Amino acid sequence: MEEELISKKELLDLTGISYGQLYRWKRKNLVPEEWFIRKSAFTGQETFFPKQRMLARIDKILNMKDGLSLDELADIFSPSPAQMSIPAVQLIEQNIVSKSTADYARPYIGSADIYTFEQTLFLYLLDCALQTGQMSLDEGQALLSTLAEHYARFEGRNCDLIFIRKMGLSVFLLVTAGTDIFTESGSKLVFRQNVAKHVEELKLKLSAG
Repeated sequence: MEEELISKKELLDLTGISYGQLYRWKRKNLVPEEWFIRKSAFTGQETFFPKQRMLARIDKILNMKDGLSLDELADIFSPSPAQMSIPAVQLIEQNIVSKSTADYARPYIGSADIYTFEQTLFLYLLDCALQTGQMSLDEGQALLSTLAEHYARFEGRNCDLIFIRKMGLSVFLLVTAGTDIFTESGSKLVFRQNVAKHVEELKLKLSAG
């Protein structure tokens, strides 16, 4: 399904932000370059944005900019992993990851008192996938293996985690965000998770602690 777009004029009118604010946020990387979509219109070339994603991002910026600098916001919104170490106990105490998920994942991502951000992200993605009710715990090993083997290849670029099932067999894929996926007949797309969205959520949860 094609994503609904909103024109720059409509966006500025709807949100009350100025042209200058919008492009300052772009320069500061608070709004991704790829969200600025140039299209032909009856008035010539116009700029459009993915409506729901853009409105959600502006809402977050406006609600958070008094407590954080633009550079700090840019780091939160960046799809790149943060440079931080996270105590394993913090993940449980802040309800970022359930204890059962952390215990299950330990043989696959390592048993440690301190996790890197990337390890924490893998745990968080696993926990979110399990909470959908669409994936079994046994399938979690394949999810973690896919992330461990391929996530570094994206080098901070936005990607999607895809789960496909056919006749009881499960397959996980990591693809560039927004890439079209076509599967053979009888395959079911169980879920498609945007990894950058989870990176942002995780950074916010950790900063709140």
